[in-house]
Amino acid sequence: MSSVLTAARPHRAPTPTTTVAVVGLGYVGLPTAIALRTAGHRVVGLDVDPRRIDLITRGGADLLPHDQDRLGAYVGRPGFALTGDPAALAGADAVVVCVPTPVDRHLVPDLTALRAACETVVRHARAGQTIVLASTSYVGTTRELLVGPLAARGLVPGHDVHVACAPERVDPGRPKHAQETTTRVVGGLSPACGLRAAEILRGTAGAIHTVGSPEAAELTKLLENTFRAVNISLANEFADIAGGLGLDPAEIVEAAATKPFGFMPFWPGPGAGGHCIPCDPHYLLWQSRARRTPLPVTEAAMTALAARPGAVAERALGLLAERGVPRHDARVLVVGVAYKPGVADVRESPAVEILAALSAAGVRVAYTDPLIPALTAGGRVLRHLDPWAPAGDPEDTGPAWDLVVVHTAHPGQDLTWLDERTPVLDATYRLRDVGHRVVL
Repeated sequence: MSSVLTAARPHRAPTPTTTVAVVGLGYVGLPTAIALRTAGHRVVGLDVDPRRIDLITRGGADLLPHDQDRLGAYVGRPGFALTGDPAALAGADAVVVCVPTPVDRHLVPDLTALRAACETVVRHARAGQTIVLASTSYVGTTRELLVGPLAARGLVPGHDVHVACAPERVDPGRPKHAQETTTRVVGGLSPACGLRAAEILRGTAGAIHTVGSPEAAELTKLLENTFRAVNISLANEFADIAGGLGLDPAEIVEAAATKPFGFMPFWPGPGAGGHCIPCDPHYLLWQSRARRTPLPVTEAAMTALAARPGAVAERALGLLAERGVPRHDARVLVVGVAYKPGVADVRESPAVEILAALSAAGVRVAYTDPLIPALTAGGRVLRHLDPWAPAGDPEDTGPAWDLVVVHTAHPGQDLTWLDERTPVLDATYRLRDVGHRVVL
């Protein structure tokens, strides 16, 4: 049974009465901690990496401007503590687990961080606490990593402690999708568990939608991101079709999006990066294989997305060949290596694979991205290059780039430096003002 509870939006934060510990202060945990403090809770942020805590304290964390402002007002003041000591968990009334859940090189769920975090939470748990799992994982994770171990410790979930799953819904770099205006799905082990978790999270969300179990909440999150993966793959497929017919893929998507029902626009691109789309559907696929339940649509979509960066690299090599530029003499600049506009994050970014593939083919590669000072691609460390400088090394006064590949265009980024004589491979499909561009 599901229900939606609209979150109250007070004009000012109430007097803090509850201490909430947030385990993991990454792209999800830190905004969650900020939102909880804004909602009036006392907050203890726990992270095992002292460098992360130092970065947050110095104001260097990658956050939306309004979160950065709020963080500056909270750090070092009562009600908002940052620590690396797990013992602090015992003093919390509630604990929210927000650690990453990647996949390994075999596309198998890697729960190393989540298992360690949950073991720590269970070890320091006490009667009366509410424990919420916000990390994305396969169906059954909440029971496996929290419910069972808590019971083994003698704490009966649903009686001594309240346990729920409330998967994160954080959209980095998108102010219009702030979590305070986004509905949060909560699945408690029991109705009482769901209510306790909803009370903790109510002030951090636009509304609370309760479902009947942690498993329902876990599968909801997997559906959300598998839906996105499938539709991005379909958008790429239609982009290939449109290009083969001499049509502008972006124009086709824009036209279809004028339909007010039955269609949602997804945009083609160089692949899918970040923490969700390249990883989450594999949690579903891994579990379905164990249950011998075929998921052909999801499988095909993930295979196609994985192949997309390679297709960009091949298209780039083809354009160089058309210009008569030998690979070993070629210079290619990639514009934007973050996995999405407006974020300083290269996790699973297609750009890294594109750079590595071109480098392996003998091409001299470089990149420009003001948000990413350095990255490793193909075993080489590359650093952000000023696009206004000559191609290659800073002292190099050689010819301009043989090809520019636009992977990510950040909001407000000035691309007027693009040389009219240099071909541009627009992997975003959105640079219509660049007359000398080609698409995949």
